[in-house]
Amino acid sequence: MYFTYIIRCKDDSLYTGYTTDIVRRMKEHESGINCKYSRVKGFKRLETYFIADSKSNAMKLEYYIKRLNRNKKLWIIKNPKEFLETLENKECYNIPYNE
Repeated sequence: MYFTYIIRCKDDSLYTGYTTDIVRRMKEHESGINCKYSRVKGFKRLETYFIADSKSNAMKLEYYIKRLNRNKKLWIIKNPKEFLETLENKECYNIPYNE
């Protein structure tokens, strides 16, 4: 199981990543280890995450989200189910919402 996630940093910036262990990864962001961005910006909270069936799909989703502007990322955070519905037409994404 793989996770693609968006966190909010203390400076209100957003960071997107992927991992195999969401709990461990959030602890790393909190501690400022294994991520220069959250070490510098400070970890505030996990905003949302998505579960992927493969590393490839998790990485594709991470890449897709990272290319979006801030407003679109904020929309994803507020509307994760609707976001996934927009991906349904894209065969490369087979990602259920984390309910």
